[in-house]
Amino acid sequence: MTLFRLALALGLSTASLAAAPLAAQAADWTVDPGKSRIGFSGVQVGAPFKGRFTRYDAQISFDPQKPEAGKAVVLIDLTSAETGDKQRDEALPQADWFDASKTKLARFEATRFVAKGGDAYDAVGTLTIRGMRKDVTLPFTLTVSGGTAHAVGRLDLVRTDYGVGQGPWANDSMVALQVGVEIDVTATAKSGG
Repeated sequence: MTLFRLALALGLSTASLAAAPLAAQAADWTVDPGKSRIGFSGVQVGAPFKGRFTRYDAQISFDPQKPEAGKAVVLIDLTSAETGDKQRDEALPQADWFDASKTKLARFEATRFVAKGGDAYDAVGTLTIRGMRKDVTLPFTLTVSGGTAHAVGRLDLVRTDYGVGQGPWANDSMVALQVGVEIDVTATAKSGG
């Protein structure tokens, strides 16, 4: 029932790919949805659960000589959240959770990337869900091989910071406030990028 973490995961995972040091010039990246996963995790009534977003769009640009100038915009379709539990999946787009009838998309915008040494990076930017925009930093690791980048990262969030969980869901009595957003994204450099 913590849909916001899914949205965040999508945005963050795409941002991670933008940090791929492939060439000495700016590069645009194309995410491979068949090899990528934007997931989330939480706890409901004491039982852990996992889910993912199945629909999203990402625009990523990254200059390995100037990671701080990299950028990414990821739009996540909040109605595409899946957890494998029919009741939960039907509830997530509703007004108490993502309120997708008013704002169907979550937006992650990475305004810069920070090299942390080795294969570690931070994607620095904002996440907007339900019209609430917050600064976020997604730590991730990145490997690049032959024009393909693979990014893996995790971000922990508090769902109520984004208004996710209204009314009886606004506290942690049934669903934990903290949610995890996990990214596992593969992307290829666009030719001419």
